[in-house]
Amino acid sequence: MTELTDLYQEVILDHNKSPRNHREPDRFNRDAIGHNPLCGDRIRLYLQIEEGRIDDVGFQGSGCAISQASASLMTEALKGMTVEEFEKLFGRFHSLVTGKTVEGSQEELGKLVVFSGVSQYPVRVKCATLPWHTLRAALNQTPKTTTE
Repeated sequence: MTELTDLYQEVILDHNKSPRNHREPDRFNRDAIGHNPLCGDRIRLYLQIEEGRIDDVGFQGSGCAISQASASLMTEALKGMTVEEFEKLFGRFHSLVTGKTVEGSQEELGKLVVFSGVSQYPVRVKCATLPWHTLRAALNQTPKTTTE
């Protein structure tokens, strides 16, 4: 393995072992539940949206290292973003993990670039994107469990 691949794996393992924002925030005005039946991943995402901006975000749940690390890194990246900025980042992230051309540079993804290898394992794409689809469901106030 290359040093970069090793570093990416370390970041994913660190965020799985010690996930950031793994909590129910004191205040939230949106939430959604996501479930990946193929892997058993479950997540509940909490958002505090103020004037179109993601003021706070947290999650609870369990699952594989990819889904938990994705939720952790996503929540770190999103605080303070507008909903429109989230949608752009979601598009870039989805392109990255599905092996499509990423709009803009990969540097714009920041630490999320550690998921670039997921595209080589199609079954894991759903693990990496579950938190993102769940956040989108929370924003849209979708009442049912997301399984995308």
